[in-house]
Amino acid sequence: MTSLPWLDPDQLWFPPADQALDDPDGLLALGGDLSTDRLILAYKNGIFPWYSDEQPILWWSPDPRCVLFPQEIHISRSLRRTLNQQRFTVTADQAFGRVIRLCASTRAEGTWITEDMTASYSELHRQGVAHSIEVWNRKGELAGGMYGLALGQCFFGESMFSLETNASKVLMVHLAHQLSDWGYKIMDCQVESRHLLTMGARTIPRSEFLSILRASVDQKPNQHDWTIRWQWTGPEV
Repeated sequence: MTSLPWLDPDQLWFPPADQALDDPDGLLALGGDLSTDRLILAYKNGIFPWYSDEQPILWWSPDPRCVLFPQEIHISRSLRRTLNQQRFTVTADQAFGRVIRLCASTRAEGTWITEDMTASYSELHRQGVAHSIEVWNRKGELAGGMYGLALGQCFFGESMFSLETNASKVLMVHLAHQLSDWGYKIMDCQVESRHLLTMGARTIPRSEFLSILRASVDQKPNQHDWTIRWQWTGPEV
């Protein structure tokens, strides 16, 4: 494998994202740390950490990039029926700790959300940078959730879980519409999945993704707090 830059924890920098490897796709650098300053710098430059406990910190910027433009959220006929049933309530920042731990524990294939990552993203949450989105059922139980970072007019989705059918889809609909209302330009989904593609996500070249970041990551969105005010009022189907 081509030699990769090793990041010194005492030096806050990253190589340009377009220097990432083609194989494995997007691997850019190793090492560094998970300080909040480094994580914010990474996301602003289209880079994110993804590694397991036995590995050094690995930094990635894949090409192409999976994204969701909030106004392109797709609502299927069956999902409309679920929304009409009003089985779920969607909130934000009500249970960040529970959400990130459930994102880690509910993944059948294992998790990259290490204890160090949990601690770092929890600190970002305390700083008002990382946020959780929660889906509650009628019994007041947590049915699904997501956490991610909000920087400027960009939301970077990190991980999501679902304990009940369609909970994560209901979350995506509410979040996308709320982000659109707030003037967010893009939601980063990192790597494509069938679930995301059916919701309207698509892949774009990394160069296009980085161009969108440069234009919007430092722009202030039209919001005062992280309250999900958007509510489904669609027609019966």
